[in-house]
Order: sequence, then structure tokens, then C-alpha cells
Amino acid sequence: MQREYLSFYRRLRTEILQSQDEGKDLSSLEEEIRGVLEEKDNDKREKLSKELLDKLQSLPPEGDFKYVEPSNLEDILEESNGEYKLYKAEIESDEKLFNKVYGAWLGRIAGCLLGKPVEGWQRDKIWNFLKETDNFPLSRYMSSDMPQEIKERYGIVDERGRGWINLIDHMVEDDDTNYTILDLYIFEKYGPDFSSEDVAESWLYNLPIFHTYTAERVAYQNLVNLIMPPKSGEYRNPYREWIGAQIRADFWGYINPGNPLRAGEIAFRDACVSHVKNGIYGEMFIAACLAWAFVSDDIEEIIKAGLSIIPKDSRFYEAVNKILGFKKEGKTFEEIRDYIYENYERDKRHEEYWHNWCHVISNALVVVSSLLYSGLDYEKGITYAVSCGLDTDCNGATTGSILGTIIGAKDLPEKWISPINDKIESGVARYNLCQVSDLARKTVEAIKRLSR
Repeated sequence: MQREYLSFYRRLRTEILQSQDEGKDLSSLEEEIRGVLEEKDNDKREKLSKELLDKLQSLPPEGDFKYVEPSNLEDILEESNGEYKLYKAEIESDEKLFNKVYGAWLGRIAGCLLGKPVEGWQRDKIWNFLKETDNFPLSRYMSSDMPQEIKERYGIVDERGRGWINLIDHMVEDDDTNYTILDLYIFEKYGPDFSSEDVAESWLYNLPIFHTYTAERVAYQNLVNLIMPPKSGEYRNPYREWIGAQIRADFWGYINPGNPLRAGEIAFRDACVSHVKNGIYGEMFIAACLAWAFVSDDIEEIIKAGLSIIPKDSRFYEAVNKILGFKKEGKTFEEIRDYIYENYERDKRHEEYWHNWCHVISNALVVVSSLLYSGLDYEKGITYAVSCGLDTDCNGATTGSILGTIIGAKDLPEKWISPINDKIESGVARYNLCQVSDLARKTVEAIKRLSR
């Protein structure tokens, strides 16, 4: 049984790093932390871990912590740079709009499928595998049709659910696409004024708990215990600034073309069910970027539209702004890719605790960098995103979604789109196997409904 994210001891090991990231001084609890980590009795260790989780979460940031990171919408917008007022454009509901929406869905699905087989692998392992299968630099979907010695070396099993292209004829289930479909359901059922409680209810009705991961799984457990949003996203949840909310952003961007502020406001209602602070900002940022991708093909402008609705003194804003600065300085993509690797994947502090490969900030930087250096080339964007490592399917999906929106379905490369056969499998109740084009048409209907 997949119990790891429900284990308080497992959560404690991540909470130590999360609390440090939030600027907390843990010195007063060092001895207690050491005692719990060294405890051998499992039941006792779980009990002590639960108590220590609460103590760690209650600690305030140190006085010299320079970041301002609220978790409620009013304060988030108050702490932004205010430039969201510059980004507003009217979009006509026509064939061009459908092409962009359909492109967004296809772009997300194909990017996700590309990264799915190597999700969770470190970058060096990915690169070595690609080289041994004659696919480096990455230029095609990954296949499990390879010599047995390579399979054994990399622990590869012929599972269609892993996304090996030789085993499938449509997109298989993935959490990165489950939530996009579930968001469509939420909008259709509850309308544009849906609440965070409506989001929570939709999870409980339509998504089994073991189809969720990290922050969402903890939030799900909290909801079952009647801990409602926004407390559900914080309570004993060390994954509260991981990537989970960011991967749920896309649909809110799709239904708000030309309106990043409204996209971000709607995304907030979804994000706070399972996340806080930078975890929330990730979803708001991507939703806003997507909303502006409907009206602009200037990647830097799209990124700035996303940044315009999150706190300017947050860790997320600072990190993304640094990548924009690197681009302006003339750094190459390879240099930025190495910077992300050195600072977020190869950091020795994180090896024991398995922290950063799906943290929101590091993965947002992969997406931003891949977009900036893609030259609006879809293939270059998604292959850049996946080859960076970290959360490969998430980053391929988000990068592909934004580029798919800009480019439109008609102009997406056939080599990446045709294997999907316009079909997607999901773990969402009543959406087991869908036509992607039908999902796009329903999205356009949602846009019209919201505009009214």
C-alpha cells in the first residue's frame, strides 16, 4: 500500500527542510529532532514525529528573514508589483480561440507523455539512459523496446502506465492531466464562483486518494478528517510548497484568455486547498502566464504577466526574476540548466530527505528557462524541460501547455501529437477515456460562460 505520504515520520524528514526554507531557526528543537530520527520503534517514532511536526510548523521565521509571503489572496495581490493592471485584453470566441485551446490541451498532454517514463530520475541517470538508447539530445518519445541489459541497468519494466511510446496508442493516466480534467468538471458543476470547499468536495467524490501525491494526499487526509480549506493545505503538510498546485493551474488559464488577474484569482481558490505561500504562487503564476499566452507570443512578457500577480518579495518571484536576468546577461540555456542542477538537484543537503526534485520553485525555473530559450519551437521547449531532470512530466506538461497555447493545435508538430490519437485516459470518475478535442470544445464553452 502507498503509505509513504501518510507517514508522519516521512513527513517530518521533509518538514525539517521545509521549515529551513521558510526561514525558521530549528536550533531549539535539534536534540528532539535527532531523537526522533534515531528512534527505532515504529509506533513510537510515528507518535513523536506527529508531535514534532506541529512544533516545527508553529515556529515563526527568524527576524532577518527577508521575504514577505502571505497565503491569502488580498495580501498576495497587495504585495505584488501591481503590474497586473497592465495585462488585460479582449478575446473573441471563434475558430482561432478553439485552435489555441486545443493546442493547449494537446501541448500539455504531449509534454507530459514525453517526461513520464523518467519521472523521479536524477538528471545524470536520465542523460545516461538517453545516450544508451541513442536519444540524446532528446528528440523523440521514449520506448521500452531496448536490449535487456539496458532495462536491467535502469530498472525498466514494460508497463504501459509508465508512458513508454511502444506500449500505448493514447495518453495514459497521469496526475498532471487528471487535475486539468477535474478542473473542467469543477467549473461545469459549480460554476465560475466555485469555492475552495467545492474543489475539496470534487476531490473526495471523483479522485481516489492514491491517485494523489505529496501535498494533495496530505490535504485529502485532512479533508476526510473535516479539516477544511485553507487549513487543509497547511496542517501537518510539509509538501505545502511543492509542485502539486502548479500542475493544477492550466485550466484556470485556459478559461481566462487575456485576463491573467482573473486566472490567478480563480487558481488561488484551487491552490489553497493543498498549499501555502510559494506553493500557491506557483499555481497563480502559471495560470496567469497561460491567460496571457492567448494574446502574446513574447515569452518574457508572458512570464512578467505571471509574476505581476504574486508577491514581489517572495522566494518564487526572486528565483524567476533571476532567470530573466540570466537571459538578459546572455547566458546560454546550458549554463542556466547547470545552475538549476547545481542549486536544486545536486545540493548535498537534500540527498537524504528527497526534497527538491518536486519543489515548486526549482521546477518553475525549469519551465521558465525552457520557454525563454525555446524560440517558440515546441519540440525544443518540451525536450529542454524534460532533459533538465527534476519533475520531468510536470515540466514537460506545463512548458508544452504554454507553447501549445501560443502555437495552436494546427501548427503543433505531428511527430509529437499523432501518437496521442486525440484520446486521453484519466483517473477522474466519469472521465475514464476522453477525446481531447471534446475537452477543448467544453473549455471554449466554459470561456463563453465565464465571459457572460
